[in-house]
Amino acid sequence: MDIDHDPFLGGRTLSPWQKKLNEIIFGVDTPAGRYFDVALLVAILISVATVVLESVSSLQARFGFYFLGLEWFFTILFTIEYLLRLSCVERPVRYARSFFGIVDLMSIIPTYAAIFFAGTQSLLVIRALRLLRVFRVLKIAHCLKESQYLWIAFRATQSKILVFLLVVMTLILIMGSAMYLIEGPKNGFTSIPKSVYWAIVTMTTVGYGDIAPQTVVGQTLAAVAMILGYGIIIVPTGVFSVEVIHASKTGRHLDVPCTHCDLHQHETDALYCKHCGTVLPRAARLFELSRRLRSESE
Repeated sequence: MDIDHDPFLGGRTLSPWQKKLNEIIFGVDTPAGRYFDVALLVAILISVATVVLESVSSLQARFGFYFLGLEWFFTILFTIEYLLRLSCVERPVRYARSFFGIVDLMSIIPTYAAIFFAGTQSLLVIRALRLLRVFRVLKIAHCLKESQYLWIAFRATQSKILVFLLVVMTLILIMGSAMYLIEGPKNGFTSIPKSVYWAIVTMTTVGYGDIAPQTVVGQTLAAVAMILGYGIIIVPTGVFSVEVIHASKTGRHLDVPCTHCDLHQHETDALYCKHCGTVLPRAARLFELSRRLRSESE
């Protein structure tokens, strides 16, 4: 995920005022840029708090007029900010299609949409996503690079988790159908869909208690479902955790092939292959290390 420090170069030529504006809006190394970002974060916090408080009926009845005024004030303010961002980048379309560009746009649409569709202003809480800029302001944007490991782990485990979920859904359907046959409508299990709902609630260890088996056989099946539920929680967690650890270890290695045994993953400061001891190609090491440093600085 790129954090706003201008990845939108290579397009149109900016005028001096646009370059200055770009430095303020997208930069954090100048006092003006830092003050702008801090003021923006404060405005986002206040606007999100306004939306949250507006949903409380007693506060809405008493301060509804002020909430509406603040809502429109921040919407107009963020609209101007969004237009300024588009005006001071070399590739405005690329920014508009970026993660933060989409979030910026979505944070102002609900207020305008509320003119035609009542209630959509509650979607303004999406502005909270803009608080991710705090990583950039505090100069800890590298922390978000750790999220790449989660994404890599998710992609590596998605087929396994999909198969696992298919097995779980099959078990839920079987247990729900069995409970429908055992308990029947007289004990609240009026249909297979409702029995499947009970199976989902039980196997996920939520246990609302709105439906409960009354017979010994049904209670035995419920006990089995509860025990299976704990096992079901453990399996995908373990699979995903292993992949996260593997991705983090791989991400801290250089992809330099050994000329003797063809092992690719080596420590960043390694001079010799950890498997066979062969000297690693110096040119390949330097190239891979420089590529890694460039990607981390972006």
